[in-house]
Amino acid sequence: MNRNEINRILKLSLKAGRILLENGAETYRVEETINLICNSKGIENASCFVIPTGIFINLEYEGEYYSIIHRTNVKRVDLERIAMVNNFSRSFASGDLAVAYADKELEKINSAPEFKKWEIVLGGGIVGGFFSLLFGGGLIEFPLAFATSVLVIIFTMISDKYRLPFFVKNFIGGMINMLSTLVMVKSLEYFGLGADIDSIIIGSIMPLVPGLAIVNAIRDIISGDLVSGTSRMTEAVWIAVSLALGVGTILQGYIMIFGGRI
Repeated sequence: MNRNEINRILKLSLKAGRILLENGAETYRVEETINLICNSKGIENASCFVIPTGIFINLEYEGEYYSIIHRTNVKRVDLERIAMVNNFSRSFASGDLAVAYADKELEKINSAPEFKKWEIVLGGGIVGGFFSLLFGGGLIEFPLAFATSVLVIIFTMISDKYRLPFFVKNFIGGMINMLSTLVMVKSLEYFGLGADIDSIIIGSIMPLVPGLAIVNAIRDIISGDLVSGTSRMTEAVWIAVSLALGVGTILQGYIMIFGGRI
């Protein structure tokens, strides 16, 4: 292979790893995919180091070194794209895909259509509603948690558009969760209806809870990727703290203004 071919393989492996990392894949999966792509073309001395915000790849071929670094701040969860890249890497390693065609396939995966906005909003609302049932809610709490979750999901979509810091986004999301729940529950009281505010708050905030980040952090730590695992766990903890602060700020403000308990 000449230098141009090696650089194309290097960029191809980076693109595959970047798609995985940006869509919520575990660190070990990203590293295995990069190594698989490089090794399948005869590059045995391939080393990569992946953290949640960056990918570092170094190749050695016939005494020459090739390196590339990529930093990313994109964070989303798309398990379908992860599965597509996994299938791509297996096909590439088996020799079914040429490098030029493989790059086009990765571009198709990266530009694959996402869920429609109304599907995301509806799905988030349903998740929040059923979680409220799981935490002791009933027929009254379900629609309230559904409506609150819809508001929270809409806000997160807007905040992602303007790239708000994750702490600020989740802090405001927690405030919206608590404020909208208070308004709806207190409005029902004027009609003589009561609702379990706890199950509504817990249920509607679940779409924001970083469950996947916690699971990936534990898997990274168990597999020995301590830097990535600790980083993911720290991020998950701060997301939980920001949500709690958002809810607690509105709750404490209500108690200070109106007195007593809710």
